[in-house]
Amino acid sequence: MIADCRAGKIDMIITKSVSRFARNVEDFIGTVRNLAELKPRVGVFFESEAIFSLNDDSQMALTFQATMAEEESHTRSRSMETSLRMRLDHGIPLTPKLFGYTHDEEGELQINPEEAPTVKLMFYMYLYGYSTQQIADTLIAQERLSYFGKLCWTASGVASVLRNERHCGDVLTRKTYTENYRTHRTLKNYGEKPQSWYFNHHTAIVSRDDFNAVQRMLDNAKYGNKSILPELRVIDTGVLKGFVTINPRWAGFKEADYMNAAQSVYLTAEEFGEPQQESEDVTFEVEAGDFDLRGFEITRTEFFGTYSSPTVTFADRKIKFSAECIKKFGAKNYVELLINPVGRKFAVRPTDPSNRNGVLISKTCGGRPKPRDIPSAAFSDTVFSLFGWNTDCKYRMTGVLCEGEGELAYIFDVEDSEAFFKSYILPSKESGEGGASSVQPLMPIGKHIRAIPEQWTSSFGKDFYLHEQPLSALASMTKSDWELRMKGQLFETGKKLNVTGFDELKQYITSELGGVMPQEGCYGQLE
Repeated sequence: MIADCRAGKIDMIITKSVSRFARNVEDFIGTVRNLAELKPRVGVFFESEAIFSLNDDSQMALTFQATMAEEESHTRSRSMETSLRMRLDHGIPLTPKLFGYTHDEEGELQINPEEAPTVKLMFYMYLYGYSTQQIADTLIAQERLSYFGKLCWTASGVASVLRNERHCGDVLTRKTYTENYRTHRTLKNYGEKPQSWYFNHHTAIVSRDDFNAVQRMLDNAKYGNKSILPELRVIDTGVLKGFVTINPRWAGFKEADYMNAAQSVYLTAEEFGEPQQESEDVTFEVEAGDFDLRGFEITRTEFFGTYSSPTVTFADRKIKFSAECIKKFGAKNYVELLINPVGRKFAVRPTDPSNRNGVLISKTCGGRPKPRDIPSAAFSDTVFSLFGWNTDCKYRMTGVLCEGEGELAYIFDVEDSEAFFKSYILPSKESGEGGASSVQPLMPIGKHIRAIPEQWTSSFGKDFYLHEQPLSALASMTKSDWELRMKGQLFETGKKLNVTGFDELKQYITSELGGVMPQEGCYGQLE
């Protein structure tokens, strides 16, 4: 309408009241004045107030009326917010219309027998392995009407149905909220407004376990994974005790899941508590003819070049192993990554391509294996949080090789990790009340500055015999202690998901689609 006024198509606007013309005083006065400055001028007549904007004595009256209208809008907004809060406090959530449901006379959700089979079909097809786009195409081919009663399905529309918790009988309130009474913008609620979750509020179309499984799969699909429901396995004995298998492409588990899984295999708090300080008074027997190495130290390799050392680097949401690691693995270029957040360690061991958590560690270039970046966007924030790292830095750890009975693994200690940060975030030597920085700059590496933990600066290395003592303890382990290929035990993160089985999914999909199955999905990866 304003555009038509500027084009000269309208010479006067008639509206019922000031409150119907604009949302706030600023917009109201600005619009009225802009219309009055046009050539030809455009006036606004307000019926309820009997005011014409082009009259000389109208400005004060219009400003007053606009202020009153804005305050009325504010009062109405507060009343609606209070009313909504009272409903929620009394356990009466708002349940707007939803595909698959209708409302009875009392406003309660009831299953729509015509739409519910389509909802169930969407969930079952996604669990089976079909993408949201494949589901949308299938629904169009089946001529199944959408939420608006039209034959118009999209991948985002299918995802919206799959994301709605009301299909499993629950209700989550206040998913969105209005920013304020002036803008009336609708924003997604990330905790700004209080929310409530009502379990078993109404009859479900799909089970809660099926719904939760679909949510994990949708989260994981953002990182290029389809139809994968990984599991957490924790190793309960041996060198890798407390290590939990990870999938760098999987975003379904959080920090607490990995921490609880690692802690579950330790019997007592002492097993994963702070390590005891080594005694300085250590006695060693040296026989005649032995070379006395007292006074010698084992220096840290980090003080020197680490090009030929077995290292792993975490940077830019990627994981990369050094050429030395790749060389040791040889043709076994599929590996399994493990993490022990309790012991603050990271590990890698060879695996086979059939392992759902297996990742490709190298690529062949010129007939030789070459390290490749392992994308870890889904897991990067989690590992940085578990290890207490700064996301603005990259970190590198030198590994220790564990090898025996034809098996091998590299174990990396977080306590020995080096930080690399850009010059503009160089930490100060003094912080707070004169405390030292956690890292100490060592040397520039390209665009980054190499740093070491502050506690290293006063120590060149470990005394030779003190270093040999823990190595001797490792050497005395039994064969079972050294076993590196054990799968470990399955750790349940909360209640185990009882997902609808493969045969039942296929039978329902086939029956709903008239005995014709679309192109096969990927359910074979599900467990």
